[in-house]
Amino acid sequence: MYFSDEKELFEACKKSLFSAVIGDILDSMGYVNQFLPQRIKPLHDGYVCIGRAMTVQEADITGPLEKPFGKMFEALDSLQEHEVYICSGSSLDYAQWGGLMSNRAIHLRASGAILNGFSRDTKEILELGFPVFSSGLYAKDQGVRGKVIDYRCPITFENGVVVQSGDIVFGDLDGVVIIPQSIEEEVLTKAFEKSNEENIVRDAIVKGMPTVEAFEKFGIM
Repeated sequence: MYFSDEKELFEACKKSLFSAVIGDILDSMGYVNQFLPQRIKPLHDGYVCIGRAMTVQEADITGPLEKPFGKMFEALDSLQEHEVYICSGSSLDYAQWGGLMSNRAIHLRASGAILNGFSRDTKEILELGFPVFSSGLYAKDQGVRGKVIDYRCPITFENGVVVQSGDIVFGDLDGVVIIPQSIEEEVLTKAFEKSNEENIVRDAIVKGMPTVEAFEKFGIM
């Protein structure tokens, strides 16, 4: 697998890969818990998000804040090209992302935002076409309810998935999967190979090959 830069790699991934094939490869390598919770979905069925995780640690608050939103603005401004703003740690009680944040992320050439919580300003985000994945839509503001306490640090989701800053994040309509940085080359190489093989199997099935025969011949289904 050779690509001139990450932009070319990520574009090829968006074109040829999907969360299921990446998850299958991770399973085959013994990494069997790499999907974020199923409820985290794209705002639009056609959104595909791939990039490097820019991890954000959220927390609930009680009472007034000296600094509204904590370190959220610093975290947002630290986004780099091809990075994904991905946050976890708070309750499901308010929105963690909105339209203004999407505009800033687009200016910084980020790849998307993935939230273990809600998003708002949905109409604006859809008009922008910025890939946002969340647990649902909710206008309730974070300002008096939550804050960012750290970023570019390990974060954990309630199903036990740990995301490190720099891991590759891939999300589509079927789910969001995390590729650890230490095995990314092997995972993506095998995923591209499996995707090509599945196309061959699909062609054979379309032409009438029984599934039993197809699995015996190709070992894929």
